[in-house]
Amino acid sequence: MRTVFATLKRIHAPLLSAMLAILTALAVAIGPAQAKQDYAGIVMDAKTGKVLYSHKGTAKRYPASLTKMMTLYMLFEALDTGRVTKKTRIRFSRHAASMQPSKLGVKAGSSISVQQAIYALAIKSANDAAAAVGEHLGGTESKFAQMMTAKARSLGMKNTVFKNASGLPNSRQLTTARDMALLGIALREHYPHYYRYFSTRSFKFGKRSYRNHNRLLGQIRGYDGIKTGYTRASGFNLVSSVEDKGRSIVAVVMGGRTGKSRNAQMAKLIRQYLPKASRGRDRIVVAKAGGGAGNVFASLLKLVKRAPLPEPSPREPDPAPVVTAYAAPTPAPSQVIGRSPDPLTTASVKPAAPVTSAAASEPIAIRESISGWHVQIGAMPSKHSALARLEKARSALPGLFDTVANYTETVESGGTTLYRARFAGFTSKDAAWGACSRLKKAKFDCLALKQ
Repeated sequence: MRTVFATLKRIHAPLLSAMLAILTALAVAIGPAQAKQDYAGIVMDAKTGKVLYSHKGTAKRYPASLTKMMTLYMLFEALDTGRVTKKTRIRFSRHAASMQPSKLGVKAGSSISVQQAIYALAIKSANDAAAAVGEHLGGTESKFAQMMTAKARSLGMKNTVFKNASGLPNSRQLTTARDMALLGIALREHYPHYYRYFSTRSFKFGKRSYRNHNRLLGQIRGYDGIKTGYTRASGFNLVSSVEDKGRSIVAVVMGGRTGKSRNAQMAKLIRQYLPKASRGRDRIVVAKAGGGAGNVFASLLKLVKRAPLPEPSPREPDPAPVVTAYAAPTPAPSQVIGRSPDPLTTASVKPAAPVTSAAASEPIAIRESISGWHVQIGAMPSKHSALARLEKARSALPGLFDTVANYTETVESGGTTLYRARFAGFTSKDAAWGACSRLKKAKFDCLALKQ
């Protein structure tokens, strides 16, 4: 018997060695994607960029479906630059249709609207819709992933690399809790007019109704999104946004063992750290970078002072204005999405450097006194609605505000927090009142004032 085994071993030794080499290579290639990652979390003050809590906040993690936050950022940017509209049809290729669940199940050759795609990504977390959006905006999903990574760099997400549009497993697709918090704040600051999609509870597609995967919606006061994610390797991930009583945070939990434990940890972080967030002025946290927006930021930074100012009292009647993150959208070349560099075309636009600290470890909290003529177009119950009002005015009167910046000013009135929506940087009284005249004709309330 021993002789027989010895003979078989000699005969099959080369084959066994080859098989062992293949298995070893596979283990190296897929091992990281199968190794479950442990917990990482962060809580960031959405008004100042200050980190209120961090546990392994800069450790590399798999984003899973948090990836779709960047896919949506790119889609929102394409909407604002006019490359697509909400009615634009997104066609599903064989590649997109072949994605693993969660998915809509759209057949290859069929299409959905951009509006449906947004709902599918934000609520259903549909992988096939993500791939289709990536192909529509980037030509191929892999090229779109390069564009996503470039956009991440322009937002200060220095430790993030994207390899697909959905978050399906890829051992080279990595991020950190800190980077995801920055992306969450960027979505709030740059696209407040689209942000409501993240708090939508459900949507109907065909004959089916899909419920938002984020079960904390409606469970915590002031909770307004953002996104869940899960793969075996990543564990249960969640980025959350909360705004209540003048305070605002974005929190990230990655590597939860179950959806329930992840949600419990997130609720605990919100309870513990929201009361520690600033009730003061809104500041630039994540700057929009690139393209024609650079001139707006250059002129804006000439108006501001970086010297820290004392925090205002909640009862202070007229706090100094603070600039939120904004740069006016500029039409992009046909092969460039928004204002990010497209590594796939010679018509690339080099982005302006994001407003971050020299070490890029924390966003700069900019406080400023802005002198000159300002225009106010209303006082809103939330920062998001004030920013949305400013965006609406820019869209209604293209070109009028290309050389000015906008900001929100927080003020207490009768125990209620209001957010004044203002433009700053008018060169004269005539320029400010001229802008007001055009705004009033466009059905906007308007007041010109000198600071």
